[in-house]
Amino acid sequence: MPKLTKHLVDRIAPKASDYFWWDSELPGFGVRIWPSGRKLYVAQYRAGGRSRRVKIGFHGALTVDQARREAKFILGDVARGGDPAEDRATRRKSLTVRELCDNYLKAAERGLIMGKRNLPKKESTLVSDRGRIERHIKPLLGNKLVRDVVQADVNRFIRDVTVGKTAIVQKTETKRGKAIVEGGAGTASRTAGLLGGILSFAVSEGVIPFNPARGAKRQADGVRNRRLSAQEYRRLGKVLRAETYVESEAALTGVWLLALTGCRLGEIENLMLKEVDTAGGCFRLADTKEGASIRPVGRPALDVIRNTSIRGGSKYVLPAARTDGNFGGLPRAIKRIMKRAELVGVSAHTLRHSYASVAGDLGYSDSTIETLIGHAAATVTSKYIHRMDDVLVAAANKVSGTIYRAMTNERHSAAS
Repeated sequence: MPKLTKHLVDRIAPKASDYFWWDSELPGFGVRIWPSGRKLYVAQYRAGGRSRRVKIGFHGALTVDQARREAKFILGDVARGGDPAEDRATRRKSLTVRELCDNYLKAAERGLIMGKRNLPKKESTLVSDRGRIERHIKPLLGNKLVRDVVQADVNRFIRDVTVGKTAIVQKTETKRGKAIVEGGAGTASRTAGLLGGILSFAVSEGVIPFNPARGAKRQADGVRNRRLSAQEYRRLGKVLRAETYVESEAALTGVWLLALTGCRLGEIENLMLKEVDTAGGCFRLADTKEGASIRPVGRPALDVIRNTSIRGGSKYVLPAARTDGNFGGLPRAIKRIMKRAELVGVSAHTLRHSYASVAGDLGYSDSTIETLIGHAAATVTSKYIHRMDDVLVAAANKVSGTIYRAMTNERHSAAS
C-alpha cells in the first residue's frame, strides 16, 4: 500500500465491512475505514506477546500529517519499552469527573462536540457550560472517579442542585462585580443535561462502557406561562415614559424593544445598527440561538430605535456608557423597572411570551407567530430570503402596534 496522504485518504472508499489501509512509510500507522465512511487513524504494535492498537483520531478532525506525528510518538514509546494502549487504559481507569470535564471543554473548544443542528457548540453556549461545570458539577462530583459514577450519584446530584447545595455568591473580575449562583429545579435540569452530555463523551472516549445519567429522573424545567395583562402593560409603559424616573437611555430602550419585538434578551443586548433594516421592516440578525435569522419587526419598535440618541461611533443599538462594547446592565435594569412598575415575576422571557400571546389573541397562526419571535421551528434565514414578506411585516406592525397602544394608550400610525 502507498504512503498515506490527504488525497489518498479522501479517496479511500468504504466497503461492506470495516477494513484497514496501512502506511508504506511508517509501519504500524494506518487508517480504519467503516462502512459508514468514517475513517480513524490508528497505531498498531506488539507488546507483551500480543498485538495492541491505539486510536489516534478521526480523519477531518486531524490531518494526515498530525496523525503521522502522533503515531511516531506512540510507536517511539513502544520502541523504548512502553505500552501506550495499557497506559491509556490505566489513565482512563483513574480519570476523575473534574479531569473529564476539562477534556470535554477542550474538545468542545476545538469544535469536536456537536450542539444544535449537529454544529459545533457556539462560544455563548460554552460560556454557560463552563459556568455550570465550575459551579455545580465539579463541586459535587469533581473528585469522583468517572468509572465509579452510577445513576444514584446522578440522582443525588440533581437533588443537591435543586435544593441549592451549590448556591453561592462569587466575586467576578469586574470591579465590585459578583455572580449569584442559585439552585432550583430549572438549574438542576439544565446542568444534569450537560452532565449527561459529558458522560456520553466519556463513553465515546472509551472511559466507561455506558452513560450512568441515562434514565436519571429530572424535574421538568418549568414552562413559563406568565404574560402581561393590559393593565400591566399600562403600568410598564407609564414607568418607561416617566420623566422623573432615572434610568439610562440604553436600559429604557432595551425594555421597549423587548416588549415590542418579542426578541430574546441576548438578541437585544447584542443588536447592532447594521442589523436594523428599517426599510425592510426587520432585524437581520447574524447570530442568534437558532443561528442567523431575519426577524420581522413592527414600526413602533423601529421608531424607538430611530428616536434613540446613539453615542457617536458605537456599532450597537444599546451602547455601553464608557467602552466600545454593548450595554451589559439590561438584566439588572429589567428587575429595577419591573419593581418600580410593581410587576412581579416579569422577566425578558415574560415580555417575549406576552408578545407571542398578543399575536395569538389577534388570530395569527402558530407558524406566523414562530416566525415573528424567531422560534427554532420557523426561523427565517438570510440564506433563503433577502426581502421580508409584506404579510409578516404587516403582522409584526399589528402586534407591535397593539402592545404599544396597551403601554401608552396611544394608537401608533403603523397599527391597522
